[in-house]
Amino acid sequence: MTWKTVTTEADVQDLLNTDQYSLIYKHSPRCMTSLMAFRNMKSGSESDYSIPFHIVDVIQNREVSGLIAKTFAVKHESPQVLIVKNGACVFDISHEDIVLRDIVKKINHLNEA
Repeated sequence: MTWKTVTTEADVQDLLNTDQYSLIYKHSPRCMTSLMAFRNMKSGSESDYSIPFHIVDVIQNREVSGLIAKTFAVKHESPQVLIVKNGACVFDISHEDIVLRDIVKKINHLNEA
């Protein structure tokens, strides 16, 4: 699977301005829960997804991670998955609730709506 790394304010602005669904995964490489969730997120094949996946390292890019929380009006969590479109977060989950098959179902449901 191809992940796009979010490291700058411009990257967040691009996500804010897109009119397509995008997934953002906020990841902490120091957290075992985050490592397990990331392993689960990487377990699918790229053909399973109809939207781009983005990742931000909340340790290395603390300011960008905070900007994502502020921009999309969500409480910062790590690990955390956000699905965004048209400047809004339409879905978010965190910690042990991050299960790829459930996220794929949500993406498919959003695309059908």
